[in-house]
Amino acid sequence: MKSILIVEDIAETRRWLSEIAAEAFPGCVVEEAASMRTGIARVASVDFDMAMIDLGLPDGSGLEVLRNLRLVRPETVCVVTTVMGDDAHIVAALSAGADGYLLKEQPEDLLARQLRQLAQGIPALTPSIARRIMEHFRYTGPAADAEDELTSRETQVLAMIGRGLRNAEVAADMKIAESTVAGYIKTIYRKLGISSRAEAAWHAARMGLVAPRK
Repeated sequence: MKSILIVEDIAETRRWLSEIAAEAFPGCVVEEAASMRTGIARVASVDFDMAMIDLGLPDGSGLEVLRNLRLVRPETVCVVTTVMGDDAHIVAALSAGADGYLLKEQPEDLLARQLRQLAQGIPALTPSIARRIMEHFRYTGPAADAEDELTSRETQVLAMIGRGLRNAEVAADMKIAESTVAGYIKTIYRKLGISSRAEAAWHAARMGLVAPRK
């Protein structure tokens, strides 16, 4: 990761997150935004490798920054860094396309390790958040087994994105167009009732397609 955007309204917390980003990615360039409007403006003009986004901003929600990133810079790795651990915010962030959801209450070394994990294409979730997601799917997941819903090609794609491969890497491995991979992923998301790679990785582990993350 060479360029990182931190969207956070509290100056002291911005400095703290900048230090963690520098620890995770030595030599990276960190830019900061203290508001939703500034964050949206920065992502419109700079191609960041990663964005660390707080949800509660003085002029709106960090979700708007996340949604704008997904529209104009879809390859940017987006991670929510927040103190909000309730179901509504978790679901909203993952539905908007967050690659990770990290609570600021975690130790610095763990946050740095999770950021490096995200850079490798592996979704990162604070353990308590992962447990909440598992509980959510335990009670609200699709009635039919996921294995019965997916075709063999869709299962193959799910296994690959569950291991952290990007669309281009999946396309090269399967010798198909990247747009075809995107179509498979869209269908997988619809069948499983999910909307993010973090959820896809959890399903892939549940189905035994990848080893569960510890």
